[in-house]
Amino acid sequence: MTGLLLLCLLISCGGQRSSPCPDRCSCDGSQVDCSSRSFTSSSLPTSFPAGTTELHLHNNLLATLPNGLLDNLNSLRSISLHGNPWVCDCGVLYLRAWLLRQPASHVSHLGVNCSYPPDLSGRLVVYLTEEEVLGSCYYWYCDLALASQLCLFVFVVVQATLLIAVIVFLRKFERLSKEARRISEESFTAGEGLRENEYTTLKDSSI
Repeated sequence: MTGLLLLCLLISCGGQRSSPCPDRCSCDGSQVDCSSRSFTSSSLPTSFPAGTTELHLHNNLLATLPNGLLDNLNSLRSISLHGNPWVCDCGVLYLRAWLLRQPASHVSHLGVNCSYPPDLSGRLVVYLTEEEVLGSCYYWYCDLALASQLCLFVFVVVQATLLIAVIVFLRKFERLSKEARRISEESFTAGEGLRENEYTTLKDSSI
């Protein structure tokens, strides 16, 4: 029984153990500083310690935040996100939604301004309307569809050109065949006439 209690205590202690400090960041208790590390959206740590109360992400190269990155930080009281080139297209929807869920007393939205597209540059992300964000979305599959249509058009044009070339060739071949047949018939007729004349001449000579 005592052994079972010790095992449960070890499991409980292990479950409460905080996550290690993310690479390239510095940690001081529950404060995690990842500022001024030239992090991009793809190189940013994928998770932070669950007990983080302060998180500094300012002065990096962040254009978006990965979906769900901040959802498990239930103890978070302060986060700094200013000094990043935020791109306000579909990728910023998660950050906007997270900022909107924060209490009014939090000032985490300050300095979180759009850098792109130009018509939204300087706007605070938290105050963007959903229509503005969706209006700036750029879908890669639109380009793919356009390229597919262009390829299909080129394919149809090439097929039509080949079909026309085949039709022209067949007509030319038919014309040449008729011409060759006519010449052959004329040659045969001329040969028959010549042989007939020779036969007549020989016959007259023998008489």
